[in-house]
Amino acid sequence: MSDALDPTPFDGYDALLLLSFGGPEGPEDVVPFLENVTRGRGIPKERLQEVGQHYFLFGGVSPINEQNRALLDALRKDFADHGLDLPVHWGNRNWAPYLTDTLREMVTDGHRRILVLATSAYASYSGCRQYRENLAESLAALEAEGLGVPRVDKLRHYFNHPGFVRPMIDGVLRSLADLPDDVRDGAHIAFTTHSIPTAAADVSGPVADHGDGGAYVKEHLDVARVIADAVREETGVDHPWQLVYQSRSGAPHIPWLEPDICDHLEERHGAGVPAVVMAPIGFVSDHMEVLYDLDTEATAKAAELGLPVRRSATVGADPRFAAAVRDLVLERSAAERGRAVTPCVLGALGASHNLCPVGCCPSRAPKPAAAGADSPYA
Repeated sequence: MSDALDPTPFDGYDALLLLSFGGPEGPEDVVPFLENVTRGRGIPKERLQEVGQHYFLFGGVSPINEQNRALLDALRKDFADHGLDLPVHWGNRNWAPYLTDTLREMVTDGHRRILVLATSAYASYSGCRQYRENLAESLAALEAEGLGVPRVDKLRHYFNHPGFVRPMIDGVLRSLADLPDDVRDGAHIAFTTHSIPTAAADVSGPVADHGDGGAYVKEHLDVARVIADAVREETGVDHPWQLVYQSRSGAPHIPWLEPDICDHLEERHGAGVPAVVMAPIGFVSDHMEVLYDLDTEATAKAAELGLPVRRSATVGADPRFAAAVRDLVLERSAAERGRAVTPCVLGALGASHNLCPVGCCPSRAPKPAAAGADSPYA
């Protein structure tokens, strides 16, 4: 926990909003959900039906909503256990409960200063700025209805908070332990995250971070190093690793971050690597892109190659992550009081900003087409 913070809620903050992407809850929801995701992009319904096959493989139900409910329960329990009297609400960008509806209910209930936890841990337009734009649009809609507009503050990026990183370290260790003895020590680690257009990656984060991959790549690499170093310290084995990408969804002529996880598995197998652990560090929970792109597609590619693979768990509703959110709430509250705090972080990059600076994560690249997955990057 941040230095010298007590669990008394800051007078100005009276609620926390869990803000996520949303996903269908049944077969009849799939196409309407994808229409919400792709609104304004002119994608025909036939294409949405095709993309929706990923969901239909799982009964038309995205796991993201149930996982958000579990996270809500974990947050409420952690807050209650530590004397933090802060109500927790939930709203989505693209499916019920919709963000605007949730904010309307919160305003009606009397909330006037709201903290927001987005289910995206890293800097990028789609993973941060777009959430802020959605919040602004919803607040404008409430103002047009004649309602009072609350102050809404988004919590900083938490990619390097110990409560986010340490559960992933444990997940990689469990996956390595689950591999056969004869391939375990030679296993490589593929740290995976969502591919985005290279033009979007290059301008991710503050202007000072813009360049080759921007803050998006830099932050993922820093987390990957922390996990790999912790695994080496725990096991005594230095497992080679690489940051790779998944879930590309754009037009073929637009460059996206590479290599793709399936291409990486093929390359590693060709190089004689005996096994691979896939560690989805770019995702908060095991939603559709993890279940389909890793557990289904990448795992099938590995089986075709005869390459043993394991997929480590995401953070999900781990109690340590819930505690990290409490820490972030208290940290931001203390900062709003003007108190000096030392943020909890691992790695070399330090804590992210509370307020996005001018030029941070501008939208300069074409938005990706429907990926058929419940991710901020779809």
